[in-house]
Amino acid sequence: MARLVKSIAAALVAAVIFVAGGTGQVQAQACPSWNNPTVFGSTSLNAGFLPDPYVRNLTAGGRVSLAACTNGQWSGYVVTRPDFRLFYNGSSPTGRLTFALEARSNVDTVLLVNAPDGSWHFNDDYRGYNSAVVFFNPMPGQYDVWTGSYNRSSNNPAQLIITEYNY
Repeated sequence: MARLVKSIAAALVAAVIFVAGGTGQVQAQACPSWNNPTVFGSTSLNAGFLPDPYVRNLTAGGRVSLAACTNGQWSGYVVTRPDFRLFYNGSSPTGRLTFALEARSNVDTVLLVNAPDGSWHFNDDYRGYNSAVVFFNPMPGQYDVWTGSYNRSSNNPAQLIITEYNY
């Protein structure tokens, strides 16, 4: 059922279409889709994982406008493929699971997470210009993560931090 919900959600996000200025031609806007291989790999973590936090070096940014994909609901730029995928198993002993994105350069980050139930979660400026998404009583399953930037740019050094503790 969760996969069906994810498939429907991905289809809705990817279905944004723009009409090219008066030519009558239609051009599809590429949008984030969980149904793609990741850019920076994946890992599987069991609840109560050690060491906590789990840290992955990657880059933030992209050329895909989240505003165009969400009718202006969210701002920032990502790539279409998830940057990282977490398979989370069990029940968090602290009742929380946090994904945080810390820039290792002078960039304003944004974070987009597709949860196991197919819901989308976005954050910009959780702590300063760094972003974080916190799940309370997180469900087990696949979390797809996009590490973006507020302004269109790419290859900005960053760290994805995953923790069950306060961030």
